[in-house]
Amino acid sequence: MGCDFTLYPYVKVKNLESNSKKNIFALVDCNSFYCSCERVFDPSLRKKPVIVLSNNDGCIVSLTPEAKKLGFKMGAPFFQFKDLVEKTGTKACSSNYSLYGDMSVRVMKTLSEFTPEIEIYSIDEAFLDLKGFDTKNLIDYATTIRKTVLKNTGLPVSVGIGPTKVLAKAANRIAKELGSGVFDITDPEVCEKALEKFPVENIWGVGYKSTAKLQAYGIRTAKQLRDANEQMIQKLLSIVGRRLLNELKGISCIDLDSESSPRKNILSSRSFGKPIFELKDLREAVSSHVTRSSEKLRSQKSVCSGLMVFIRTNKFKQIPQYFNSVTVPLLAGTDATNKLIAAAFGGLDQIYVPGYEYKKCGVILYDLCAKNQAQIGLFESVNPNSEKLMQVLDRVNIEMGTDSLKFASSGIEKKWKMNSEMRTPSYTTQWSDVLKIKI
Repeated sequence: MGCDFTLYPYVKVKNLESNSKKNIFALVDCNSFYCSCERVFDPSLRKKPVIVLSNNDGCIVSLTPEAKKLGFKMGAPFFQFKDLVEKTGTKACSSNYSLYGDMSVRVMKTLSEFTPEIEIYSIDEAFLDLKGFDTKNLIDYATTIRKTVLKNTGLPVSVGIGPTKVLAKAANRIAKELGSGVFDITDPEVCEKALEKFPVENIWGVGYKSTAKLQAYGIRTAKQLRDANEQMIQKLLSIVGRRLLNELKGISCIDLDSESSPRKNILSSRSFGKPIFELKDLREAVSSHVTRSSEKLRSQKSVCSGLMVFIRTNKFKQIPQYFNSVTVPLLAGTDATNKLIAAAFGGLDQIYVPGYEYKKCGVILYDLCAKNQAQIGLFESVNPNSEKLMQVLDRVNIEMGTDSLKFASSGIEKKWKMNSEMRTPSYTTQWSDVLKIKI
């Protein structure tokens, strides 16, 4: 449900002389992020309908306002809209995560220039802590942020400003609804009017189950939730609900997390572009998943002491079904890709059964700990060149592009790889895809 904010004018916040004493958060969110990334390198797509698809071109995961007006829906299966794509001339793109990831880094780097405290919340949004700023007009400052991000990356963003993270999130949504790009909800009058019209299901942290519980008690707007009985809300939504209620009152309960915690486990899994039957193809896919997982492992300076491998058939087809998994404990923690591949192959050999049509496999690295705290195995031989090998491997792939250097076990042709027939080039991460300009 959208928000109707046309009933009252957009009000600028008065000069805030005492910002240094107040909590001020800004949520910066990229507009239609995946689609906007595609538009940066293809200006002909501006103001035209664009959609981006999930793995194997399965579902719509990003769409522009122009595509939404035509009837395209987020999360809907793509095959249902193929005729509409051709009829309307909509541009459909396969997901290009290497491009999106690199563009995200550029956005976050730009945002870090505006405050020393930043929490990267997702690939396309971040919270900024503006507490202590002497800026008297936060809307002007937020506008400067928008212009700078657009100049540096070509990506449009919306900025919501509020005294708490929940209110900043709501303000960001209002900014998109209004089309203004910036909305400041720190003024009490503006906040009161905004919460009166803000649907409870759009509040950050309120899912569809919580929405049903609240609506059963007649709570349909953010204002009604804010003014509800605290004990009742805690009974309905646990302590999380009470925290949301206080956030809506302007009482900051959710601190900025400027340092992301290391992952406790790492998963890499993808469905195959076409069914596979042979152990050889499964080995290539598992090796690729281990490679991606171990790169993430090293990036957070961790090692793992075990991994799990799983394989499965397509549960949506009327075929003989098979699913199995196996955990493989390691003698000592490691971040070496070659050791993890060898361990994964040992597990895969245990669970592979010939004759099935496999659709998906994956690897989970578990029991992670910081590398400088890892316990050395009593019978584990230490190869002094292993760490240097991994450093070279990572450095080459960072500078020259993903998989420029890889283990042969990951395969060359990769017949099992995902369907991505409409994927655009990786303009910023592959030398072969660098944009060429004719003069």
